[in-house]
Amino acid sequence: MKLVTISGPPSSGKTAVLAGVIRAMMASGLKVGALKYDCLATNDDDVFRAIGVPVQTGLSGNLCPDHYFVSNIEECLDWGIREGFDFLLSESAGLCNRCAPHIKGVLAVCVIDNLMGATTPKKIGPMLKYADIVVITKGDIVSQAEREVFAFQVRRANPRAKIMHVNGITGQGAGELASQFLLAPETTCLDGSRLRFSMPAALCSYCLGETRIGMEFQLGNVKKIKMSEEPAR
Repeated sequence: MKLVTISGPPSSGKTAVLAGVIRAMMASGLKVGALKYDCLATNDDDVFRAIGVPVQTGLSGNLCPDHYFVSNIEECLDWGIREGFDFLLSESAGLCNRCAPHIKGVLAVCVIDNLMGATTPKKIGPMLKYADIVVITKGDIVSQAEREVFAFQVRRANPRAKIMHVNGITGQGAGELASQFLLAPETTCLDGSRLRFSMPAALCSYCLGETRIGMEFQLGNVKKIKMSEEPAR
């Protein structure tokens, strides 16, 4: 079985892109399963079921979805193997730009959209910078010049990635993306595997439920802002 991790900011079109890819795969006779990780709620699993794809859904609640992902991905992989899937596609929650849900030796995809602004790619962390494929969506809404500038900024942020353009509504480009998924390596076990980058780090009093503000309540992993000494104008 082949595992693929798909990440990206909220509302970038991850699920729509995957639905197009899955349709192309199923048309070729491949058996596909899906994983959907989210925070508080999701309806994306209904999208997968509507096209006939078995799906497992996990909600991280008040936990970082990346930590939730890495704590559950082995069990989900075992499920995919038991079900006899050819492909298992894992879509992350897309909570923040610091997410790092990619695994060494597993095909990694990041989905971002042209409406995020030309400077956004350099603000996105491991989920973009360590991806093998970067999918850019919503290109039909902006001009050709804007598409080229955005793609250039993506290339600067991740020179190694293959950049692809997919329309989540029409499905244009989904077939080509599916052909790239076919090149993914086999994944039969994740025991001992490593993440491509460390997870977002936090273990402080607020992680454990503290709500009060003040130095005396800030315990554990606390990072303070470095204040500028420049005089106010």
